[in-house]
Amino acid sequence: MNAADFAAWGALLLPDGLAPGAALLLVVASFFTSALTAAFGMGGGVAMLAAMGMAMPVAALIPVHGVVQLGSNAGRAWHQRAHVSTLIAKPFLIGSLAGALIGAFTVLNLPDSVMKPLLGLFILATAWWKIPGFDRLQGAGIAVGSGIIAILSMLVGASGPMLSAFFAQLFPDDRKTLVATHAAGMSIHHGLKVVVFGLAGFAFWRWLPFIAAMIASGHAGTVHGSRLLARMPEHSFRSAFKVLLTALALNLIREGVWPSLP
Repeated sequence: MNAADFAAWGALLLPDGLAPGAALLLVVASFFTSALTAAFGMGGGVAMLAAMGMAMPVAALIPVHGVVQLGSNAGRAWHQRAHVSTLIAKPFLIGSLAGALIGAFTVLNLPDSVMKPLLGLFILATAWWKIPGFDRLQGAGIAVGSGIIAILSMLVGASGPMLSAFFAQLFPDDRKTLVATHAAGMSIHHGLKVVVFGLAGFAFWRWLPFIAAMIASGHAGTVHGSRLLARMPEHSFRSAFKVLLTALALNLIREGVWPSLP
């Protein structure tokens, strides 16, 4: 296929505002970001959002990213389904639904300069200090925690690292359960976001070929990342997990305090 044919197919399959070359690079990036999340339980969604933000129209960024992440997380949850914890499913779902409803209709609108540093400090605290009794948290506590994260997700869109930090306290000694249950939880959160954008009238159908390619590439990355997770010793995973979680938290603080920095 020559350059002219590639451009013609791109014009036919892609929506306005997304160049064929940029779309191809994003599809490739989807493989690597999904592999990262499958191996460590986080990081890929934030990286994917940053990459998409450089190539896509702003108005389409969050809803399309939500669908792509829904597909990526659902595929990871299915691939790692043997390790998904069903014990927290009911309180997590109840809390997430309640939080999403509250977040969708809330009038709270704290500036990024306040919200993001607070979230970053919360993530740092939960990454490096074990909260006594957290791993024995019962249904009501899990529902409340899930609801708070869902509310914050609707307000600032940073639920991935927050949920990783939350689940790291619930599953302190089982990396496979942590990563798999995180995938299931994020599937619920992104699914709720997609429903909200759909009801708001976003035209997802214009992006379907691109979304399908991103999800397919991401699933291939999930398979490779899951193999790395299976081979990785628990202590190595925990060390890398803390470093990655710390980097994401510090970046949140940086975005709130020094938003002009790249």
